[in-house]
Formats: sequence, C-alpha cells, structure tokens
Amino acid sequence: MSRFLSLAPALLVLVGVLALALPALGQTRGLGRPALPEEIKAWDIDLRPDGHGVPPGQGSVKEGEAIFLKQCAACHGEFGEGAGRWPVVAGRESLVNENPEKTVGSYWPHVTTVFDYVRRTMPFGNAQSLTDGEVYALTAFLLHMNDLVKEDFVLASDTIAAVALPNAGGFYDDDRETTEKHFWGTEPCMKNCKAEVTILNRARALDVTPDDKGAPKVE
Repeated sequence: MSRFLSLAPALLVLVGVLALALPALGQTRGLGRPALPEEIKAWDIDLRPDGHGVPPGQGSVKEGEAIFLKQCAACHGEFGEGAGRWPVVAGRESLVNENPEKTVGSYWPHVTTVFDYVRRTMPFGNAQSLTDGEVYALTAFLLHMNDLVKEDFVLASDTIAAVALPNAGGFYDDDRETTEKHFWGTEPCMKNCKAEVTILNRARALDVTPDDKGAPKVE
C-alpha cells in the first residue's frame, strides 16, 4: 500500500476540522467582555519620571516613619541598614567605592521610580496593600533617611517630579545601535577575538544560600 493511502484517513480528518473552523474565523466565541474603564485604571499604574501618571495625594516624613517601622523595618532595619540578607535602602555611599550599596540615595534615578516600586511590590508578601497616601509618606521617609530632604518635608503629587536624586544622570537610553554599531560584524568571532583579556571588575558575591546546618534533611 502506498504511503499516500496510509495517510488518507488523517488528511480527511484534518480537512474536516478546517472546514468547521473556517466559518468561525474572525468571529468571537461569546466569552468574556471588554474591560471596564475602572478595571483598566486599576492595572494602568505606571509612572513617568516627569510625574505623569502619579495619583493624587501626599504624605509626610513623620507619617512615613511610623509606617516604615510597622511595615518595613522587619526586613530593611529601623534605619534602612537592612536586616540579615534583606536590602539596604539608606546610604549615600558613592557608586565608585568597592561594593557600594545601591540605595535610594546612591543609585535610584527618580523619586517616581521609588514610589512606583513601593506601590507595586511592598510590603513583601502583601503587595499593593498600601494606600497612595501611605506610599507618598514612605517615599518621603526614604528620602529623609538618605539625607535628601528635611524632617518636615511633605511629598505630594504636584511636587514629586521636582525632587532630584543624586544618580539621575547615571541612567541613559540604550544607545548601542549607534555608539557600538561599528564593532558589529556579520560573522561572530569565536576564537582569538582579543589579544589580551583584562578583568576590570568583579560582581559582588551575595551569600544567599542557607547554611547546611539549617537546611532540611533529605531522607
């Protein structure tokens, strides 16, 4: 028997399925509904550095301190120094120093970046449980812990874009398509591509693996 004849039943089934599906192309299945404006608004919470998209509201350093001690200090420490292996959030150590901490005061580019991150992800394990006013207050307190604002500072929707962070100029658009294009070639180099390889820096070693003593025993 020819190979074509052995495939004929399968081909007939495929043609039948396509015949049933073709009339439905371009038609909906009657499932779901268009998203409501308030549902879209609940998801569309991204912010821009110029303040576009920030919600109305405000919060003070004093208010933020109380929220931080209750909601954040268990992980980040009472002074933002980081508890255990949790991230440090306060400090103005220069990024050119060895093993610098990437804090709000040393690394983060814009206040809206801080607000957006806290609003989306914090507190850990209970993300998006804070009100906008609480996020404003927490952001203000983080700025104060990094010696960027005074203790009587109030952060508000109409002033958030005006607060400048020290490392704002350290971020720029990816320009490799123009600045590095002359390095590109049609054939990738796979051997002896450089006369000498020099290690300029090393990534910081993060101890995130639990000690063997505390690890569960595997039977």
